[in-house]
Amino acid sequence: MTKKKIKDTTKISDIPESYQRYLDEIHVISRKKKGGWVSNKEIAERLQIEPPSVTGMLEKLKNKGLIKWEPRKAIRLTDKGKEIAMQLSEIHSLLYQFFAKVLKIQDKKVINDLSCEIEHHITPDVKDSLEEFLSKYLNG
Repeated sequence: MTKKKIKDTTKISDIPESYQRYLDEIHVISRKKKGGWVSNKEIAERLQIEPPSVTGMLEKLKNKGLIKWEPRKAIRLTDKGKEIAMQLSEIHSLLYQFFAKVLKIQDKKVINDLSCEIEHHITPDVKDSLEEFLSKYLNG
């Protein structure tokens, strides 16, 4: 496992799961865009909800210091928001490897869906244990 280690200064467990899902989606979309700016419409499409529903959550994320955003403008993760999104991405990757390489589940959609659901409930200790297990299992 030669991934760059992300420091866990902001605990995922301090952020509600609903917020995490938005941060995760904003992060995924922003990685494909120049400058990392995301639209309300893009988030709504990814989450399969109406844009007005997204607006309410954006206000909450902004108040928590997780995004930069003004109504009717593009959205971008703050450093704190990006850190949480990257932690979620790292956990997702570990879970994906576990389901695919340890449990040998073949269906990629099932693996991805499971990883997406579970990633929000993994504590830093569990993440570290999973990372250690996978490292031994896959390299030993």
